[in-house]
Amino acid sequence: MLLLYPQQHQSKMECEWKPDEQGLQQILQLLKESQSPDTSTQRSVQQRLEQLNQYPDFNNYLIFVLTKLKSEDEPTRSLSGLILKNNVKAHYQNFPNGVSDFIKSECLQNIGDSSPLIRATVGILITTIASKGELQNWPELLPKLCLLLDSEDYNTCEGAFGALQKICEDSAEILDSDMLDRPLNIMIPKFLQFFKHSSPKIRSHAIACVNQFIISRTQALMLHIDPFIENLFALATDEEPEVRKNVCRALVMLLEVRLDRLLPHMHNIIEYMLQRTQDQDENVALEACEFWLTLAEQPVCKEVLCGHLSQLTPVLVNGMKYSEIDIILLKGDIEEDEAIPDNEQDIRPRFHRSRTVAQQHEGDGIEEEEDEDDELDDDDTISDWNLRKCSAAALDVLANVFRDDLLLHILPLLKELLFHPEWVVKESGILVLGAIAEGCMQGMIPYLPELIPHLIQCLSDKKALVRSITCWTLSRYAHWVVSQPPDIYLKPLMTELLKRILDSNKRVQEAACSAFATLEEEACTELVPYLAFILDTLVFAFSKYQHKNLLILYDAIGTLADSVGHHLNKPEYIQMLMPPLIQKWNQLKDEDKDLFPLLECLSSVATPVYQRCVNLVQKTLAQAMLHQSQPDQYEAPDKDFMIVALDLLSGLAEGLGGTIEQLVARSNILTLMYQCMQDKMPEVRQSSFALLGDLTKACFQHVKPCIADFMPILGTNLNPELISVCNNATWAIGEISIQMGPEMQPYIAMVLHQLVEIINRPNTPKTLLENTAITIGRLGYVCPQEVAPMLQQFIRPWCTSLRNIRDNEEKDSAFRGICTMISVNPGGVVQDFIFFCDAVASWVNPKDDLRDMFYKILHGFKNQVGEENWRRFADQFPMPLKERLATFYGV
Repeated sequence: MLLLYPQQHQSKMECEWKPDEQGLQQILQLLKESQSPDTSTQRSVQQRLEQLNQYPDFNNYLIFVLTKLKSEDEPTRSLSGLILKNNVKAHYQNFPNGVSDFIKSECLQNIGDSSPLIRATVGILITTIASKGELQNWPELLPKLCLLLDSEDYNTCEGAFGALQKICEDSAEILDSDMLDRPLNIMIPKFLQFFKHSSPKIRSHAIACVNQFIISRTQALMLHIDPFIENLFALATDEEPEVRKNVCRALVMLLEVRLDRLLPHMHNIIEYMLQRTQDQDENVALEACEFWLTLAEQPVCKEVLCGHLSQLTPVLVNGMKYSEIDIILLKGDIEEDEAIPDNEQDIRPRFHRSRTVAQQHEGDGIEEEEDEDDELDDDDTISDWNLRKCSAAALDVLANVFRDDLLLHILPLLKELLFHPEWVVKESGILVLGAIAEGCMQGMIPYLPELIPHLIQCLSDKKALVRSITCWTLSRYAHWVVSQPPDIYLKPLMTELLKRILDSNKRVQEAACSAFATLEEEACTELVPYLAFILDTLVFAFSKYQHKNLLILYDAIGTLADSVGHHLNKPEYIQMLMPPLIQKWNQLKDEDKDLFPLLECLSSVATPVYQRCVNLVQKTLAQAMLHQSQPDQYEAPDKDFMIVALDLLSGLAEGLGGTIEQLVARSNILTLMYQCMQDKMPEVRQSSFALLGDLTKACFQHVKPCIADFMPILGTNLNPELISVCNNATWAIGEISIQMGPEMQPYIAMVLHQLVEIINRPNTPKTLLENTAITIGRLGYVCPQEVAPMLQQFIRPWCTSLRNIRDNEEKDSAFRGICTMISVNPGGVVQDFIFFCDAVASWVNPKDDLRDMFYKILHGFKNQVGEENWRRFADQFPMPLKERLATFYGV
């Protein structure tokens, strides 16, 4: 879809910009569609938004909908503003001046919109522009917002304050620097005046603004520290929860940076915080509870708090119970959920395919960007940090401060909690027991022989939330369990924990897996007698677990490998462990976040695995040679094993990167690879070239001595009849050339003609074309004198095959190569220059020095042919290309 933009006569007043009615309707239609829950609609909307970004005044339309189009519903207007905010984040530096000025003036005029949603959106937009380095280039912003604070109109005052609060959050550092002439000297006293404002929302904004400058000990605030603290005390019992919350937050931060100013009032502050930790509003209680965490880190903690422990302990313990809302959000009433997939697209299984190296394309995975900083969509899931966790953390740190003295206050409470008939109360008792484990361990030892068996029993409680917390608490006492004779506690604990790893509830699975990893670290080789039993369970969990818990399972397996060391290196154990790990490895895409946990797990298991793969390859090659020399006595080996082994080695090289170096150094993998590269079976060659490329990237120092032997083989495998073999050989040549640099020169003749032939072949598959183009570009980058003379023979297909791939390192090095070759042989590109222009325009964000190379070539060409010829030439360009080149390169 193309928007028909009105012809703009550049007038002095940019504000005269008016939208074209048809264009406006198209954008409104798009905004409506983007609210559809359907993902394919979402995706097409996203693509159309990307296209529209090529038009400079698309952003004028977006601000127009947000600020001027009062006839539209608020969610649509707000969405228009958020899309604009994303554009500002991504492309602000490319906005024409007229557009950015129009947006800025509209923002300032509409900060007092009558709708809270629109005001908030305008505020988000303002802070996003400001954080793009625009505070310096928008000198009127802060004075204007501060002036609007004095407005009689509530909406204007609130809108301006909302925007200032966001700017203080996002740009605190720069506000307190000489770059802006220290505006805080005026702003902070101004904010303090509003602490007593009649509107609770304004009072809350005012404290929130000042709070941004406590931790950094900003000079402008330190000068007014006493009036600030007095004002806070005055607001201590404010009826508005948001204000109380900000007061608590301020006191917690002041405790860290200006304890000297709080000490005289410490008794009263502690009494106040005890009340607030029990506030009806959980957000206030949570902020107040942070106070105990922070206080525990201060050297004065023991002396100022010891008199209050008897009051504080029950308050914290009480805060550790699940609230009703927690239980609802945690789906605490659903006991069996193992079959419910985790909340995300399920990962589809992919069967083992020999590795083919491919490029990522534009538009493969455009996801709607999740906005981390817009509080406009309230997340309805349980947040990671809540009163229960904060209370538990506070009890944990206080146990570390007061040690066994705390037990005087805790033990009487614990007796009642741990055996309570109500599960919520019992659960909180188990949490308390875990929280004090570290600080009060000595004092707890006499009670453990009775408590540990009770906890092991709780592992089979009928409530999943009780089972999961028990896993955690037991892990906190693992050190003690392991110090006792194994049959008494370790064996029963391990047996029960392994059952919980296979629990039918996902939260319990997760807790059990984590607890088991802790137990492994403590027990180390004590676990060796039970290895078969443990591996059975962990491997079975693979088939049972949903996505999130798999990540924790990887950790448990990696930790096991680290803990028992060489004891794991038995063929039967490796045979149990490796297939499920490899299957997962093959299912993952390169951009998948799960690669890292799986890799850490694999690299713990890697040393035995690497060895095993190398042995497999060696055995298969040896058997193949025997079969060749005496076919009647020896049967042919199944080469599939060798292919899987080569691919797994590739995976290890790619995943472990440089850390695979010591494994390669201690093995004969390069000799074996040399043999595999000459195998009769194409799949073996295909996998060995992928491994060559990956080893080249990971540890070229070991590959380099063999290059003279490898290159002729690569040259003879550039046969496009065998697409995958040819593709991987081509990719490996490109990776080698980047590492070799100018030393690649003797090998250019072995491969260049075949590559040029492939890129000109009709019906060549896209992946092969792209890899061929990248490799030609890379060869030209390191040896321009050798490759540039052929430029005319490949420039057109080269440009068309690379215009659709995403910006990435490979594309970057290839384009550097083409620019270097053009500077050596400019004549080679003349006839196909329009294709070069089109390929350049396919870049979204080239690095600055690459952008300069493009700029020089485009302007050099334009100057060479003269204005008139260039105009005739440029008239052949399709409109989007013309506009992109004009916007980005000024031609």
